[in-house]
Amino acid sequence: MSIAENLKFLRKKAGYTQEQFAKKLGIKRSLVGAYEEGRAEPRLQNLSKISKVLNVTVDGLIVGDQITLKSIKFQKEKIKILPITMDKQENENIELIHQKASAGYLNGFSDPEFISELPKFQLPMLAKNATYRAFEIEGDSMLPLTPGSIVVGKYIDSVTDIKNGKTYVLITLNEGIVYKRIFNYLNDRDKLYLVSDNQAYSAYEIAPEDVEEIWEARAFISIDFPDPEASEEISIDKLTDIVLDIQKNVIGLKDELKGKR
Repeated sequence: MSIAENLKFLRKKAGYTQEQFAKKLGIKRSLVGAYEEGRAEPRLQNLSKISKVLNVTVDGLIVGDQITLKSIKFQKEKIKILPITMDKQENENIELIHQKASAGYLNGFSDPEFISELPKFQLPMLAKNATYRAFEIEGDSMLPLTPGSIVVGKYIDSVTDIKNGKTYVLITLNEGIVYKRIFNYLNDRDKLYLVSDNQAYSAYEIAPEDVEEIWEARAFISIDFPDPEASEEISIDKLTDIVLDIQKNVIGLKDELKGKR
């Protein structure tokens, strides 16, 4: 693969126009065009600048086949392959892991061929500078999301980036694929604390080394529309409990004051 083809592909992948890329390098736009059309080759100084801006080695720019490698990303800590797919416009697809494919995904999440055979779609409202995957959830542990709902997750490449109280899809060694609200206690206890929104399910801990992939929940798709009446009942119940607690506290304070008198 030529420098021209690699440069054009990587420049577009990084989201730069020729004009923007030229300004980053401190050269004329016409020179970028000449590089990409193969009418000129960048000198060593410009090659070095290009490699830094595009986050690729000079060798990779000159002799690597960057277009073939477009479906590979890397996780920081485990240096594992994250295969992805792209549409004809070189936009990343969102691959769907439905319930029947869940078991296969646990074994095939690093297999480009397996990933390429999954159903794919696009959600234009999501940011373009991230990788997304969709998971069909099972069970009722995360109500009000009902079984069969699809959670779209943004790829997170380190357990240290997990934020307390946010929901994530985790691919784990021992628990399989789980969708939970997670609390990060890595600094204190070297554990992640997984909590269900449905309080009928108990929370539990897992070790960070048990986590294979992390997907931060960014959207969900469901054929079950929210029930306003059910939501209102829940809110009223919660408010009732709060009011009862306040009343108990007030009564307790009054009793204390009477005792002091």
